[in-house]
Amino acid sequence: MKNIGFLSFGHWTPSPQSQTRSAADALLQSIDLAVAAEEIGVDGAYFRVHHFARQLASPFPLLAAIGARTSRIEIGTGVIDMRYENPLYMSEDAGAADLIAGGRLQLGISRGSPEQVIEGYRYFGYAPAEGSDDADMAREHTRIFLQTLDGEGFAQPNPRPMFPNPPGLLRLEPHSPGLRERIWWGAGTRRTAEWTAEQGMNLMSSTLLTEDTGVPFHELQAEQIQRFRDAWKVAGHQWEPRVSVSRSIFPVVTDTDRAYFGRESGSQDQVGHLEGGVARFGKTYAGEPDRLVAELAQDEAVAAADTLLLTIPNQLGVDYNVHVLETVLRDLAPALGWR
Repeated sequence: MKNIGFLSFGHWTPSPQSQTRSAADALLQSIDLAVAAEEIGVDGAYFRVHHFARQLASPFPLLAAIGARTSRIEIGTGVIDMRYENPLYMSEDAGAADLIAGGRLQLGISRGSPEQVIEGYRYFGYAPAEGSDDADMAREHTRIFLQTLDGEGFAQPNPRPMFPNPPGLLRLEPHSPGLRERIWWGAGTRRTAEWTAEQGMNLMSSTLLTEDTGVPFHELQAEQIQRFRDAWKVAGHQWEPRVSVSRSIFPVVTDTDRAYFGRESGSQDQVGHLEGGVARFGKTYAGEPDRLVAELAQDEAVAAADTLLLTIPNQLGVDYNVHVLETVLRDLAPALGWR
């Protein structure tokens, strides 16, 4: 395990039980948490993107703000729904945010998950082409996005421009060299992981897989990771990919921890239905540190990945989440081979 980061969904709700009661709270606390996480040694700050929801939505202003306030920590998404994105405008936003951060962006993208509204991407002006579906549209947006990140010129310059142009076809600016190799795809199946490798993207796998073979979640996810790495070798890319997995991990070391997560100590995998198909959900790890170390040592996917993203309960506030992260780094991470 080389890297440990956190993944926040950025929920907010106007409830007295929530420490995050407005969109401003969610955004500003996300910045504060990333700054604090860097100070205690966390490797990455990642954020989920949802539309039409009381959650974080447009990621690039947030990523740029964190980039300007930090100097070391990786800054990423997990994930951006490509059904909603203009890939050219996204390329400019991503390039700018990455340059502000000094090349620390790690962008997770995907086809997306069930959203708050029906076919919400249509409100953004996007619709699948005839004979295709929303997943096809997401992959087409991704193809264009990746192509623009290569930095090759493709646009015919105006012969009488307002400002002088460099010679040849023009590319999107600002261009951030190296960002293309820091794009991740959130894969929900083994076959999608293979496709991810074929496209030359890193693999991001969460606590949910949209298939089930009857084996424990961590075994199915470990198989997904192996298939990704096998497909990468076949594709012949000239750089080493990265793999992240997400886990809900809560060491119980205080009475507050016990009140929040003590009842999760018996958590197990769950199998359910999502968008008409069978899905397997990974369990929550909660309990005394020694017990969690033993349980995580048996997690084949955690062992196979190089990056572990800890899903955090952001509505419990910055201070509590820093406590959770600090406890994981102190009491669990060394036993997992971190650093």
